Amino acid sequence: MASELETFLLNLAHLPAVLVTVEETRGSVPREAGAWMAVFADATRGEVGTIGGGHLEWKATQQAREALARWAAHPHAAPPAWRERVTLGPSLGQCCGGSLVLRFEPVSASHGDGLRTRLRSAHTPLALFGGGHVGRAIVRALEPLPFDVHWIDSRDGVFPEYLPAPVITEHSDPVHAAVRDVPAGSCVLIMSFSHAEDLDVVATCLLRQRARNDLAFIGLIGSRTKWATFGHRLIERGFSAEELGRVTCPIGLPGIESKVPAVIAASVVAQLLLVVGGNAATPKTA
Repeated sequence: MASELETFLLNLAHLPAVLVTVEETRGSVPREAGAWMAVFADATRGEVGTIGGGHLEWKATQQAREALARWAAHPHAAPPAWRERVTLGPSLGQCCGGSLVLRFEPVSASHGDGLRTRLRSAHTPLALFGGGHVGRAIVRALEPLPFDVHWIDSRDGVFPEYLPAPVITEHSDPVHAAVRDVPAGSCVLIMSFSHAEDLDVVATCLLRQRARNDLAFIGLIGSRTKWATFGHRLIERGFSAEELGRVTCPIGLPGIESKVPAVIAASVVAQLLLVVGGNAATPKTA
């Protein structure tokens, strides 16, 4: 499934559009600054992306289509970009109470490369150790989200034929050797087919934290019993209780107990979004 940005650029190669971007916000608004929507005159392509829905988006879509109609009537004179401040009150049928500035920008195929660079959101690197059912479910859940996934396993023939664009795979044997090349700032998820492999990956991540302290999150799949066993073995390897506190196990949000891979994936991905957003709770290791 192509991302919203890729869908926009594919359509833009054939038809012009008006790019509507949330440029400024004040108070309570449905989307953050930087959110965008591309509007095409062709109803089959419609809109890509969203600036928050409701009457705000409907009105912005109508304004964009009016500009596209003027552009079609005078194809050699693209309309200039313009801005509009919008208050989200009764006149729009939306009671958020805030206000925002929308930028309307007519664009065509010649703008594609620049838009790709400008609209691509900042992505968080994520190293996923394990190509099993839960690993596959997590990769699917992460596909539309701003993560660049480095998927690692020690077995051959594990990864599916289709991979989303932001995913790269690596065969690494021993698997923990790949920890060395994980980008700084990465979140790490550990869920290999083997507890022995999991333990080696955790230990190598903790050694990296000791030396460089540059991993954003270390998450290990498993029960509290598994973590208690790992804790004893890691202490025997010379790690302190403080260092063990850098590991989150079990992973996922509290209260979601299902073992269905897709549900585990949803819970873990929600936890990652909290980590990236700076709202993560204390690691679940007890």
